[in-house]
Amino acid sequence: MASMSTKNASSSSSFSSSTPQWKYDVFLSFRDEDTFNSSTSPLYDALKRRGIVTFRDEEKLEIGKSISSNLLKVIEESRFAIVILSKDYASSTRCLDELTKIIGCMKDIGTTILPIFCDVDPSNVRKQLRPFALASTKHEECFKDCIEKVQTRRISMREVANLKGWHL
Repeated sequence: MASMSTKNASSSSSFSSSTPQWKYDVFLSFRDEDTFNSSTSPLYDALKRRGIVTFRDEEKLEIGKSISSNLLKVIEESRFAIVILSKDYASSTRCLDELTKIIGCMKDIGTTILPIFCDVDPSNVRKQLRPFALASTKHEECFKDCIEKVQTRRISMREVANLKGWHL
């Protein structure tokens, strides 16, 4: 990850004018209750010590509240996204909305996604097996009127699980 220390990708003369203006090197996506103290906080501190500009949202979102447009913009302004997938990651609509945006940015502007599988098997994420199946069923019940959103979230989970990542 040492190559992420570049503060702004557009400062290099080898980049074209269509290269996005990166404000952050890394956006951290994680489920607070699962990984904050054990994985996310030490990772964030290590990235900061290396001079890697990292965004970690520390605001707790109330149940039923949607992800803010400011947070979506931060994702767009980040060159890399580290997605820490834990057993309860998929139970958070906020995490799934972040992930859907991150996957979209990977496709549209070339954001690099670095998944970390924290006590979960990538095949369980990919195949939507326990505990991900349970979370998906709950989302179907809660979002009956927006079933296409549930499907998009499922696809995003499969796509991130298909990426090469690390296991904790």
